Order: sequence, then structure tokens, then C-alpha cells
Amino acid sequence: MSGPARDSASEQDLQTVLDRMADGFFALDADWTVTYANEEGRRILRTAMSDDAVGPEGAVEGCHLWDSIPGSEGTEFYDQYHRAMATQEPVSFDSYSEPLDTWFEARAFPADSGLSVYLRDITERRNLEQRQQESLRAIQRLYAVSSDHDRTFEEKVEAILTLGCEYLDVPNGFLTRIEDGIQHVEVSHAEHPLLQPGETCPLDEAYCKRTIERDELLTVVNASEEGWAGDPAHETFGLETYIGGRVEVDGERYGTLCFAATTPRGEPFTDTQRTFVELLTRWVSYELERQRAAARLERERDRLDEFASVVSHDLRNPLTTARGRVDLLAEECDSEHIEPVERSLSRMETLIEDLLTLAREGDAVDDPGPVDLVALATDAWKTTDSGSGTLRTAVDELDILADEARLRQLLENLFRNAVEHGGENVTITVGPLLDGSGFYVADDGTGIPEAEREQVFETGFTTDPEGTGFGLNIVAEIADAHGWSVRVVESEEGGAQFEVTGVEPA
Repeated sequence: MSGPARDSASEQDLQTVLDRMADGFFALDADWTVTYANEEGRRILRTAMSDDAVGPEGAVEGCHLWDSIPGSEGTEFYDQYHRAMATQEPVSFDSYSEPLDTWFEARAFPADSGLSVYLRDITERRNLEQRQQESLRAIQRLYAVSSDHDRTFEEKVEAILTLGCEYLDVPNGFLTRIEDGIQHVEVSHAEHPLLQPGETCPLDEAYCKRTIERDELLTVVNASEEGWAGDPAHETFGLETYIGGRVEVDGERYGTLCFAATTPRGEPFTDTQRTFVELLTRWVSYELERQRAAARLERERDRLDEFASVVSHDLRNPLTTARGRVDLLAEECDSEHIEPVERSLSRMETLIEDLLTLAREGDAVDDPGPVDLVALATDAWKTTDSGSGTLRTAVDELDILADEARLRQLLENLFRNAVEHGGENVTITVGPLLDGSGFYVADDGTGIPEAEREQVFETGFTTDPEGTGFGLNIVAEIADAHGWSVRVVESEEGGAQFEVTGVEPA
């Protein structure tokens, strides 16, 4: 094949390849006149150009690019193409074309004779990126709302319903409670008059009737076309768009969390949007469960306080009378039965004190302050019935964050336990743990068998017939209230060593 014929065939092959490209391509000469465009390039240019600029049969070749496209000057396409021609360097950029309502990835390659331009439609990718960013912002806002301790549950729910409406682009979001066949709107962010807080309706007339029957979300994007026409719910509320999930508390049905509009949606809910609604539904379920548990705990605490009050009043009075009578009896005679009675009365007094302490030591420590553990231990030792025991401190001072009064009770109970179980002349040492995680209280007594070290913190566990079994349980309660952990190991001297960890330094 001769040279010109071969060149003509090669040019024809190139044009065939370019026409088959999914991307748009067009070439410009140095005067910005279109010299060639593939099929997609012609479609893009024709759409952007004014009708009177396009040639016969939609031809764009021979058209001046900037004169043919209204408002093209000052766009990023204009600036970038001119920069490429001026610098003779390729440019690559993403930009939005308003006339085409399309995002393009553009690449322009300059030459002395003009410019070659490739355009790829990236609108779908851009929309996906935008939806992902919106989803991320929605999740971040959800976290901010759910972790805001200054808001009540109702305020949090209203905030997440507002957030959900914005994210899903619907005007109505609501939380319902279903009881005895009636739907109650508990909290809402809604325009619909029947979806305001306090509104009720028979469950048979609510969209939620189908929602609670499903293990997954119920979604509707065009109710009239999806078989809802004539349904009592559609007749009552007129909702065309709906997405809702079942709310459960402790495995039992509570109600639903829903978002809706009276206009059709036009497109299905995305997987990300469905996941977001499921996340909201689970959060509400968790919060309701937490509320129920807190209320149950509060009731138990009230009963415990009532019990403690009864113990304090109804047992202290006869105990005081009995102790007074024993003192009088001791003055009148020297009976061998008096001392056992006194011991029993003392044990009852200790039991009462321990029970009262347990009743109030379960509350969390919300505002700990700096405390010198060594100074507090020294002071607590003075008020402990130490017998022939000795207190030793491993350091001069140890500042930690704690509730001073409750920490003192913890130390007093550990001291009392060491004196009662450590034998005569027991030595107790208080000091910091080597890893800096907390402190220890150790003794050189007989120690605690390894098999019993987990049990010693249980309520009522004791190996001493005269013991109450509450002392170390109180220690565990106080540690837990601070967010600490406590365990018992063998001390260097073979006795018991109680280690309290998770302690913050002051």
C-alpha cells in the first residue's frame, strides 16, 4: 500500500477507535476551532453549544469552541485549556459543567497546532463520594448527639430524628410505642399533623403494623404503585415514602422508629441509608434498655436504703439497750457469761455498720479529688482496732485521685481484715505498685489460700466464726465505685497482699 493510502487508512482506523471510546474526545486548532470530535465528544459539545452554533446534522466540526458555548468564558474548562496552550504542558482536572449537569474528568494535551481533549463522565462517582461524605457527617453527628450527657433521652431522640430527616431528605421522623393494639407517637420531628407527639391511632391503621412483623426494615418509595392504595394506613396518613424499623427492649417489642413523606421518593433507599436507619433503631433500643435497667437499679437501691434504715433504727435501739444492761450486769457480778455476750453484741454492732456501709457504697465516684494515700492510711490506722499490729508505709507520700471518705473506709476494712486474720503482732505495709498502676496493702500474716482468693470478695464469705463476711465485699464495692480493680495475691512475707489497680495519680 502506498504512503498516502496507508496514511488515509491509518487515520480512518484511528477515527474508528476514537468513535468506539466511551469517553468524549475532540481536537481544537490554535484558533479554538473544533477540527474533530468522536461520537461521545460530539454529543457533549452539541449539548453544551447553542442551537444556532451547531452545523447541519448536528456537526460540531468548524465551530469556535468558546463562541458556540454560552457562558463558557471564566469557567474552569476555559482557564485550564488556555493554560495548557500557553504553557504547552498537559493539564488534568475535575470540573462540573452546569449546562450539562455533569461532572467531567478532563485531560488536555497541547501541541503547536492545537489541543486534544479527553472528557470522562464521573458524575456517578462524584455523587457516590458526596453520599459517602454525607453519611460520614451524619454518623459523626449521631455520635455527638448520643454521647451528649447534658441531653435527656427525649432530647437525644428528637435530635437524631431531625438528623435522620435531613440525611434521608424527608420531612417526618418519629418514634412510636405500641401497646394494647394502639400506636402512640412518643417523640417526633414532623410536619404531618397525625405524627406529632401524643398522637395515637389503632395499630391496624398504621404503617408500623407491617414494620413490627418484619425482622428487617420496611421501605416504601411509592406507596400508590406498591399496593398500598386502599390500605387503612395509606387512607389515614397518605404516606408515599416510608422507611422504618422495629424497636425492641430486652427482647420484647416496644414500637418503631420511622421516617416518611407524603410524596413518592423516586429512587430506592441506598444500602448506606438503610444501614443508617438500622443504626438509629438499635441505638434507641439500647437507650431504652439502659433506661429500664437504670430505673430497675434505682428501685433496688431504694429498697436497699429502706432496708438500711430499718436496720439502723430497729436494731440499734435494742442493741444499745442490751449493751447498757450488760454493763450494769458486769458491775453487779463477775459472771463468765458476760464476756461472750459482750462479744456477740460487738459483732452485731459491726454487722450493722457493715450493712449500712454496703447500702451506700455502690454509687459511682463522680468527682474524685487529690488524696495523699500515705497520710490517709496513717490516720485510718489510728481509728482501727489494731491490737498489737504495726503499720508501715513504703513511701513518704503517694498522691492519687479518690473520694477521701470512701478510700478511708476501704483502708480501714483492709486493716481490720489483716489484724483479724493475720495473727498476733502482724505488720501491715502500704505502698505503690511497681508498675505505677495503683497501690497495695500487704501483711506478714498467715495469708489466704489460693483457692479462696476469688471468694473473699463475695458477700458473707468468711473463715472466721466471729467475722461478718462483709469487710472485703465493702472493699470491692468501693474500688468498683472508683472504677478500680482489686485482687489478692501472696505478699513477699507469705501473708496476704491486696492490690488495687486502675488508680489515677493526682
